Amino acid sequence: MSADVERMSDVEALMWSLETDPHLSSTFANLTFFDRLPDPERLRRRLWRASRVVPRLRRRVTSGYGPVANPGWEDDPDFDLDRHLRHVTLPAGSTDADARELAVALARAPFPRNRPLWEFTVVDGLPDGRAAMVQKMHHTITDGKGGIRMSVEFIDLERDAPEPPPIDDGPPPAGNRPPWSAALGAVTDATRRNAETARSIVGTAADLARDPAHLAALVAGLPTEAAATARSLIRQLGVVDSHRSPLWTGRSLRRELHTFEVPLADVKAAATALGGSVNDVFVAAAAGGAGTYHRRRGVEVAELRMSMPVSTRTDRAPGGNAFTPTRVLVPLEADPRTRFAEIHQRLAVTKTERALGLTASFAGLVNLLPRPAVVRLARQQVETVDFATSNVRAAPFDLYIGGALMTGNFPLGPIAGTAWNLTTMSYRGLLDLGLHVDAAAVDDPAALRDDIIDAFAELVALGR
Repeated sequence: MSADVERMSDVEALMWSLETDPHLSSTFANLTFFDRLPDPERLRRRLWRASRVVPRLRRRVTSGYGPVANPGWEDDPDFDLDRHLRHVTLPAGSTDADARELAVALARAPFPRNRPLWEFTVVDGLPDGRAAMVQKMHHTITDGKGGIRMSVEFIDLERDAPEPPPIDDGPPPAGNRPPWSAALGAVTDATRRNAETARSIVGTAADLARDPAHLAALVAGLPTEAAATARSLIRQLGVVDSHRSPLWTGRSLRRELHTFEVPLADVKAAATALGGSVNDVFVAAAAGGAGTYHRRRGVEVAELRMSMPVSTRTDRAPGGNAFTPTRVLVPLEADPRTRFAEIHQRLAVTKTERALGLTASFAGLVNLLPRPAVVRLARQQVETVDFATSNVRAAPFDLYIGGALMTGNFPLGPIAGTAWNLTTMSYRGLLDLGLHVDAAAVDDPAALRDDIIDAFAELVALGR
């Protein structure tokens, strides 16, 4: 490991540990459609340049030292761009549905753990000379907002844009230090940690969550500020009941992807008319579709638990992660206006939770536990969640890759033990939505997609 080793944050280290359970994978992907095939050599040059500008694109994960230090990143001495940029030609007669199926298969496949954690696959053979690309990346490299900034290195604003000048990234990285030297640095990095204290804290938290009466008494005896923080922690970290849906109980690694688009202007008009945000409309549509799906099957459910990342990014870095996962109960109220108002209120509370600033610290404590215990704890927590959502803002204008116009950009958000993930990415005046479904949980993913589309239409109608 080089002397200037970059270590994962506690949240990134936790995601990396959980990768040993494929159900908890945090890999995310995008299925991008083009009007034509991107120029392969031009794309290759741009991605090579990107790998020099964004170090994590050419680095692999190096092991930490047990509970002493988080894993780090080291340059892959055998970095080969052709391992990360691939080309596939679909059989004659293939459609966009085949591209979606391929995207799901590629996103599900685990990364080699001894290589940089990203892959781009260009897909040729779609009707009318169109093409696609599956952009797959592990969450330890970056989050959604960081990924958008990273894409600046290979995206253009016009079809025949001039290529950026070549860069000189300096001399090759220094040779690895001897193991004892790296271990010494790890010990220094870990001076703030205490494994026994961490086990005690985690154990106490679990005991308190199982004993609400004890917990309530403890909170009541705290000063006002401390009590507010404690209640916030309980809401986010003290959830012990199972997910709420009696229909979406199965879990597997079988996946389906369904995509659709909603005009962004219509969603903005609805948000303004209802007194909320675009994200409020997005979540209200997801919850509305979920409610309709249950009612059509004769099942009445008042609320489902949703997970949603809240960005904490304050820099403009193209890599790394700056988000906090949150959980919130969302109502499935049939009336769209009432459902929106309640969701608007609940999301406002969730985004200002005091516990958000403590998530990284909690992740650091959990990382001190043995990996099987970490995985078991994470599985217990994701079993409390019904579905996941995420909202990523991209460009409102045309974008090009390798001279090809991007005509759509549909996310495949990580399901990570939930029934489904709905992620939206705004592009060219549209919300491009990817519904990534665990097929063992949802027996009719296409019906769920249609119910969510109908819920969007109901909310949009309120803005007209």
